[in-house]
Amino acid sequence: MHLPEPDQEEPQAGSYVVWTAILASSLVFADGAIVTVAIPRMRESLQASLSQMQWITNAYALTLAALLLLGGAAGDAYGLRRVFMIGIGIFGVASMGCGLSGSAPTLIAARAVQGIGGAMLVPGSLALISAHFPPESRGKAIGTWAAASGIAAAFGPILGGWLIDIGPWQAIFWINIPVAALALWLCWRHVPESRAMANQNMDWLGAGLAAIALGAIAYGLTSLGEVGHNRNTAVMLAVAGAVMLLVFVLHEKRARAPMMPLDLFRIPAFAHVNALTLLLYFALSGALFFLPTTLIEAHGYSAAEAGSIFLPFTLVMALLSRLGGVLADRFGVRMLLTTGPVLTGVSFALLMPAVANGNYWMAIVPVMVLMGVGMGITVTPLSTTVMNAAPAERIGVASGINNAVSRVAGLVAVAGLGAVATLGFQRSAASAGPDVAEQFSRATFGSFPSASGTLAGSLADLYARAMIGGFGAVAMLCSVAAALSAYFGYRCSLSPPFMTSAPTKRN
Repeated sequence: MHLPEPDQEEPQAGSYVVWTAILASSLVFADGAIVTVAIPRMRESLQASLSQMQWITNAYALTLAALLLLGGAAGDAYGLRRVFMIGIGIFGVASMGCGLSGSAPTLIAARAVQGIGGAMLVPGSLALISAHFPPESRGKAIGTWAAASGIAAAFGPILGGWLIDIGPWQAIFWINIPVAALALWLCWRHVPESRAMANQNMDWLGAGLAAIALGAIAYGLTSLGEVGHNRNTAVMLAVAGAVMLLVFVLHEKRARAPMMPLDLFRIPAFAHVNALTLLLYFALSGALFFLPTTLIEAHGYSAAEAGSIFLPFTLVMALLSRLGGVLADRFGVRMLLTTGPVLTGVSFALLMPAVANGNYWMAIVPVMVLMGVGMGITVTPLSTTVMNAAPAERIGVASGINNAVSRVAGLVAVAGLGAVATLGFQRSAASAGPDVAEQFSRATFGSFPSASGTLAGSLADLYARAMIGGFGAVAMLCSVAAALSAYFGYRCSLSPPFMTSAPTKRN
């Protein structure tokens, strides 16, 4: 994304820019984890199926991933402040719609609209800081934004879990409204508009093709995990989505102003680091989506307790991100982009016995700390590689593509791993014998009331073991994906960095 020249402003105005960006982006960063914690309560309240609960997450991830790059281009074309404020407004109104939803389909639709708002405000949050701060003070401003956003992401699930424990689940969406209103007011009153680019083209067709392709893939994969759904239809939908994704790639190759310039992928380091991102964030998103539900359903965690499991992971990752940058400068990215994903993969494997044990301090927290270490020494070298691989005038586009890849990875993980969780759930139930397994013959992962609820005695124990078995299957696959991503991290270091003097072929 093109960044305009920084405007000369009063220091106080710059502070307003940073805090406006923090408030708005925190809505998006914290939303995913908060909703994950609320899934058991929402499922019970809305009488929703597993696939519907997956779509409450996926509808948001779909529109966010498909429109993220277009949102950045819109800021360039129509003004960063204007598009940023529209995004905040859409997110706030959609949050109100989520809170008023009385059925799963209505909530899914409102979540999709939330994703549209997020796609408009996320690129603008960093772009506004870059546009209104000179280079010598930009790093400090971005660091403040990153630290505050990280704190919001860490404490958001705990606050959300507490709200769920003391009141209706709708409160996790209602709390977004005053935050969005404050961000809008600050932006309107104190953030100057930056210059728009009148000749900026918008790749509307590309965005539409991406949304259709990702939607079909997600719907097909989600349907595979739903008991009673036609498997052939689900496979056909997923294949149709893959074909549409190929059509999207062909369009981007020929488009005058593509939202995802494919020539960047001809740079080996850029291609490898995005392959790493796809695998690693697939694993991370999949494991963290199913983890809170398993702890709530199998071990009776409260929503606040389930939300607090994200805290050690997020804080350790935030604390080590700076160290990861220092180590990358000293030793290069090879060691970190290989070791970090391997440690993260080991943490996913260790989640299987940890979740089976269920003890918060002795089992869950140590594994989440290890996961934070693995991701903490990976994130900064990963971002650095993305930036170093692209020519200077295209680092905004390169960063946007990498961000979109991570979102797509999460979308595919939540959609596809439901079938894995269901299979693990049913196999664990079947191990108890045919009589008990018959009672679970139509069951899917998380499809019954919680073990501490209406189920009793041995059936409740079996349900808890089946939930743990379903999560174990997911965790094992996530561990393998994270370990495989380390190969691409190693390849990143073997690829020469992009040299600005080298020619870059453009379509």
